[in-house]
Amino acid sequence: MNLAIRRWRMIGGVVLLAGVGMTLPLSPVFGEKPAGSATPAPYQLPTILGLEDPNTFVPAENPLTAKKVELGRLLFFDKRLSKNDTIACVSCHLPDKGFTDGKRVSTGINGLTGGRSAPASLNRVFSKGQFWDGRADTLEDQSIGPFVSPVEHGFIDHNEMVAKMRKIAGYRKLFQEVFGREIVIEDVGKAIASFQRTILSGNSAVDKYDLEGDEKALSESARRGLELFRGKARCTRCHSSFNFTDEKFHNLGIGWDTNTVDLGRYMVTNNPEDIGAFKTPTLREIARTAPYMHDGRFKTLEEVVKFYNQGGIKNPHQDNTIIPLELTDQEQQDLVAMLKGLNGEGWQHVTAPKSFPK
Repeated sequence: MNLAIRRWRMIGGVVLLAGVGMTLPLSPVFGEKPAGSATPAPYQLPTILGLEDPNTFVPAENPLTAKKVELGRLLFFDKRLSKNDTIACVSCHLPDKGFTDGKRVSTGINGLTGGRSAPASLNRVFSKGQFWDGRADTLEDQSIGPFVSPVEHGFIDHNEMVAKMRKIAGYRKLFQEVFGREIVIEDVGKAIASFQRTILSGNSAVDKYDLEGDEKALSESARRGLELFRGKARCTRCHSSFNFTDEKFHNLGIGWDTNTVDLGRYMVTNNPEDIGAFKTPTLREIARTAPYMHDGRFKTLEEVVKFYNQGGIKNPHQDNTIIPLELTDQEQQDLVAMLKGLNGEGWQHVTAPKSFPK
């Protein structure tokens, strides 16, 4: 059993441990108070080596409960939450691909494609602005945005989607149990966001080496890469803190070598300083989430490191932290070795439901 996860809970007089290697408790009864109780007991997320306590990041206005998380899991995997029953949230956020889809840009309804790659939907409990451009302030808002995109789930508006869901008796029953009312789009967002907050990644080889002193966790090359990451390679200027992101927006120059430029954050803020800026993604599970950058242009981590080493792509709005790094070939290899050591645990419980409400 993985001792890096240390969240114990008392349920019905029995002590339970939620740990990686075990299925995280997502059943409709786990974590709920006994029959007759007025409100469900809090659902506790596991604490994982390398991460801050995720429970302190759960918003008070949308507390976790086991039934709400399980409802969110059903919604996340259900293709009926698209105009023609072909696209689910999981279509673009596959567990084995770091909750991305492995494509340069995502494919939605009727084979239509957008202009950006699918962001990794793990460790979202710690995140602030959502999407590459931060246009959604909360995970609840992010969770319902794609439903009304013409190239994603394809609904005209949220009313059309809710009307479709209300025709499914099983969902009407579940929403009454969890929220005490008919299905409304705000509660759809709350349920999916609750499920997404259970998707964690920590206890990586880097964490074991860095926080527990396990010398065998990383190769010599990866250990050198970790020193470079914090020093000469300047990675921590953006990929900082325990989740390896500063939660800010930066212009690296991506797209400025083409005839069309995605204006990114500027389209949200109308601030000229945000032209071409995109959110710093977490680096956890980065070896699983290729291709890279918001337009999916790089197939490998080696290409990404080379891009940073040459100082990105110059443009009038490039972030001043992006400069040539003068890393040797060996140093670039060491940095890639370190990045591959950021695959971890805390998400492996995510599996498709065996059945859906009818």
